[in-house]
Amino acid sequence: MPTFVRNSIASFKNNLQNNKEVLRVILAVCMVVAGTLHFLVPDPFIKIVPAPLPEPAIIVYVSGIFEILGGLGLLVSPVSRRAAWGLVAIFILVFPANLNMAFNDIHIDGVPDGWWFQAIRLPFQGVLMAWAYWYARPEKNPKQVSILPGFPKGDRA
Repeated sequence: MPTFVRNSIASFKNNLQNNKEVLRVILAVCMVVAGTLHFLVPDPFIKIVPAPLPEPAIIVYVSGIFEILGGLGLLVSPVSRRAAWGLVAIFILVFPANLNMAFNDIHIDGVPDGWWFQAIRLPFQGVLMAWAYWYARPEKNPKQVSILPGFPKGDRA
């Protein structure tokens, strides 16, 4: 592998690691916003729940609750690893809805629905899973963000 490629990869990894806590907050905020949207505008989410599943509205509300809890949990040091595993599970569990939207051409106002959008959106679920998994791994991080003052830094769970 050429040196410049190796150096570029090392630099990218270093930048990611240096910004891990900023990225934790970004993921947490995104999950709280997404979960809240399940309650504020549930219809688009209900629309993409696969037909064989019963009670699409309940599924949407429950997934919204867990998205909010997972996002907040990422910012609570003692439970952040468990919250990260929960987010990984959520991303896996909602993937059938994303596939349903893509393969059944379900249109949602304000959301692009061309093949190019689905070609980006579906693989992005893998990025989200990896992003959450990054916080599920054990590590002692004295700089870990926590919304609860006084908790020791670093995840103990």
